Amino acid sequence: MEANLLQFAQNNLMYVVLAVASGAMLLWQTLSGAGGGSGLTPLQATLLMNREDALVLDVREASEWSAGHIANSRNIPISQLAKRIQELEKFKTRALIVNCQSGNRSASACATLKKHGFEKVHNLAGGVTAWKEAGLPVTAK
Repeated sequence: MEANLLQFAQNNLMYVVLAVASGAMLLWQTLSGAGGGSGLTPLQATLLMNREDALVLDVREASEWSAGHIANSRNIPISQLAKRIQELEKFKTRALIVNCQSGNRSASACATLKKHGFEKVHNLAGGVTAWKEAGLPVTAK
């Protein structure tokens, strides 16, 4: 049995490496994303926006934001978040939905916000891409 497993692994080395790498990335995403804020689907985000008047923070660059963003969102690029955190101080206890294009930068921003004492921080899983794929509107205003 062990010999067959070893032979299979040797014959399919590319697939074994791919499976191990994929698993490692999923594990890393789970461990790093969990500390950065809970992930919300676009539907969950809209419910939070409607029920708890959640603030939407877009951490993409200004050029990305002006090309299309979630209505009423605030734009503070992740590169400026630490310097501009005081702009968000009054929202420390309010639900905060952080988004970017795909959800990676916003996960990092969520971790930064939690370190600064923000209590209800949520990452929009999949970012604006998932928002658009869900058929939800964006605005360029």
